Amino acid sequence: MFKKESGFTLIEMLIVLMVISVLMILIIPNIGEKSEDVHSKGCEALVSVVQAQVDAFLLENGQYPSSLEELIEMDFITEDQLTCPNNNVLTYANGRVDAS
Repeated sequence: MFKKESGFTLIEMLIVLMVISVLMILIIPNIGEKSEDVHSKGCEALVSVVQAQVDAFLLENGQYPSSLEELIEMDFITEDQLTCPNNNVLTYANGRVDAS
């Protein structure tokens, strides 16, 4: 008589695709926000590292460096450490390092 075929119907497949689409709509914006958080945290960490090198310069030389370029010249930091992962440039004034 009739042979029962197993498999998914078109409606079942459409429902699965709809569920996957809804999940992707919810997940993808969060991934973008997390990426920004990672770059921001990376910049904070870089500022801390360069500030530690400014303090090390002070201990070694008895005075603060005149600029970040002086830290580069004396091999305390590298030129790559002047720019954060989110492309903010480090600034230096009065013994303090900041990202702008």
